[in-house]
Order: sequence, then structure tokens, then C-alpha cells
Amino acid sequence: MDITRVSLRPVAMNKVCAIASIVIDDAFVIHDLRIVNGDKGVFVAMPSRKLPSGEFRDICHPINSDARQAIQEAVLAEFEAEGGLEAFSRAAEGLAT
Repeated sequence: MDITRVSLRPVAMNKVCAIASIVIDDAFVIHDLRIVNGDKGVFVAMPSRKLPSGEFRDICHPINSDARQAIQEAVLAEFEAEGGLEAFSRAAEGLAT
């Protein structure tokens, strides 16, 4: 699996710093991955939807830890290349005003 493209956009949503889209093997796209500034650091959360019961369920997710690590590394590398927490926090503040 090769992550061939990562695009990010800042958001102002609680601990979510940015929303990411990735392209896998120039053939498959996944939208709405969330970059979250959690208690243990920044991580990538998979797209999810809220069920009628109120709980959230992932729409798509990696099957194994190697795939999860590849996605997280690619997304966070682009996040850092575009300025990281500081840059996306400033951009999100601009969105909130």
C-alpha cells in the first residue's frame, strides 16, 4: 500500500486540528480522517458516523497495525510539513472569527 497523496484543511472543532484526505496507490481516496490533539499527543482518527444509539462507528479503517502506521505516518508527516499544531491552530482561529 502506497499513500500517494495527502491533503489537509484546518478546522475549529474541539481537539480536532485538521481534516485529511488520502489517496492510496493513485486509485482509492479516503476523506474525513481527523488529526486530533489528544492527551497523549497528535494522532489520526478514522472517518466515523454516529449511530442511532449515540455511539460512533468507523466507516473505514486499516485491517492491521502496519497499514494504520503507514496512514498515520503519511498524514502526520504532511501535517508537520505544513507547520504542525502551531500553523493549524492559527488557521483554525481564523476560521472561528
